[in-house]
Amino acid sequence: MSVTNLPGGSTSASTGVPPTKVTMPALAEMKRQGKTIAALTAYDYPTSRLADEAGIDLILVGDSLAMVVLGQENTLAITVDEMLHHTRAVRRAVRRAMVVADMPFGSYHGTISEGVANAIRFVKEAGAEAVKIEGPRIELVRALSEAEIPVVGHLGLTPQSLHRMGGYRVQARSAEAALQLKADAHALALAGAGALVLEGVPREAAAAITADLPIPTIGIGAGPDCDGQILVFHDLVNLTFAPAAKFVRRYADAGALIRTAIEHYREDVERRAFPSDEESYHLPEAARQALEASLAVIENASALRKA
Repeated sequence: MSVTNLPGGSTSASTGVPPTKVTMPALAEMKRQGKTIAALTAYDYPTSRLADEAGIDLILVGDSLAMVVLGQENTLAITVDEMLHHTRAVRRAVRRAMVVADMPFGSYHGTISEGVANAIRFVKEAGAEAVKIEGPRIELVRALSEAEIPVVGHLGLTPQSLHRMGGYRVQARSAEAALQLKADAHALALAGAGALVLEGVPREAAAAITADLPIPTIGIGAGPDCDGQILVFHDLVNLTFAPAAKFVRRYADAGALIRTAIEHYREDVERRAFPSDEESYHLPEAARQALEASLAVIENASALRKA
């Protein structure tokens, strides 16, 4: 009786042929062929299913869900178990896109072995096909690669470092900082990262990194020259209840649509226009007559007792 009970995705249902799965090697091939990678965050079954059916190549179960789904002030409070919960829901919905799970703050900031153990949970327990980690954590990326866990790096504006950065600020705004960013990107690629998110960096810096890097770059607030782009789903459809960042383009106003629908529902309930007779279930005629007869007997007996 709900979308979650419907089998499969529309792609396979309409053609009878399973969609070709996007993998880390497939993303590398897209870069070689000059095909742009379309990525999007998602945190639940229906959103992920719609994104997958729309042809999104990479779905990130981002720790941004702490803010846009759970109402937290920043991403730092989200836990491994909460991220696993949402990753499982996304994985159930997706047939074609590559599912990447964000490793939350604190899950890879201790020892290398602890970081690998937590990453294994995302692959083994939640079905993630890669994990994303923030910062130039070269040794961790190397260890994850040796453990057969695909890794997406994340450089530039790294939200888990907001206290160190003094807030959400554009990074690599000097030539020296841009060169360091480029060096960190190459180090992550050499360590085994299969792709790299570049967030909140000048277009020129992102373009230089993208041109030289052997792995795909996926930009968010990094200009149009990256190999792909990613947005937070709730930003894309205006469900964030906050002013949009400069790099956000809103493609729909789901907030207004949903609010209007709820208001109309409330109005219909208040004036008893919902549900209608057509939206109600009815007894078969014989059962209705039997019920009316029984109620009449009960009413007569009650009247006699009162008399």
